[in-house]
Amino acid sequence: MMTASTTHLVLIPSYNPGEKVYETVHAARQYWNPVWLVVDGSDDGSAEGLLAMASVDPGLCVMVLPHNQGKGAAVLHGLDQAAAAGFTHVLTMDSDGQHPPESIPAFMAESASQPAAMILGVPVFDASAPSLRVKGRKISNWWANLETLWAGIGDSLFGFRVYPVEPLRQVMRTQRWMRHFDFDPEAVVRLCWRGVEPVNLAALVRYYRPDEGGVSHFRYLRDNLLLTWMHTRLFAGFLLRLPVLLARRVRGRS
Repeated sequence: MMTASTTHLVLIPSYNPGEKVYETVHAARQYWNPVWLVVDGSDDGSAEGLLAMASVDPGLCVMVLPHNQGKGAAVLHGLDQAAAAGFTHVLTMDSDGQHPPESIPAFMAESASQPAAMILGVPVFDASAPSLRVKGRKISNWWANLETLWAGIGDSLFGFRVYPVEPLRQVMRTQRWMRHFDFDPEAVVRLCWRGVEPVNLAALVRYYRPDEGGVSHFRYLRDNLLLTWMHTRLFAGFLLRLPVLLARRVRGRS
C-alpha cells in the first residue's frame, strides 16, 4: 500500500543507472508518495525515460543536473528543494535496484516516531554480495565508530537511510566535502557530532550482475583513496571534538 506524506519524501540520486532505475522508481512509487529523483548529469538516456515517467505521475518529480557532480552534490540539491517545499525528512536510496523499496514504510514510520534521529539501514547481504566489498566496509565502519566514540553507527556506507533535512543541510553547507562517494559515511559521522542520534534498522541488499542489469560506479583504488582521505579529515576533527564527545557520553550515562 502506498503512503502519502507532506513531511517525508524518497530521494534518489541517479547517475547512468541503466534500465534498473525504472524498476527502482516503479517499486518506490508503489510504497511512497512523493518520490524525487536527481539525475546527476547522466548521459545514458535515463533522464529522458524518467522525465517521461514523471509526466504521467504527479507523485514523481525528476530534477536533471546539467553535468555530473557526485552523489553528495545530487543529494544536497534534492535537500535544498525539499526544504523549500516544506519537507522535513528524506529517505535516500540508490537508483540501481540494490536497496529494498519494500522497507520504505518501516523506515519512514521509525523516522516519524523519532524525528530528531537519523534512521540508518544496516545491510543484510545475500550470496550476490562481493566478498571484498563486504569485508572492506568493516574498516570504514570501525573508523566511523571510533570517530564518534561508538555512538551506535551500525553501517557507515549503506545509503538506504532517513535523514532530518535541516541538520544535514547545515552540515553540508559548512564544508566543501561530502560531494562524491564520501557522502554516506561522512554524513553520519558529522551528524553524530551534532548530536543527531543514529537508529539502526536491518535492510536487505541485492547486488545485480551485469547480465542482470547491474551497474556499478565503484572504483576500488579511486574510492578507497577517497575514503582514506575522508577518514584522515574526520579523525582530525574527532580529536578536536574529543572533549565535547566525552562530556556528552558522560551526560548520557548519568
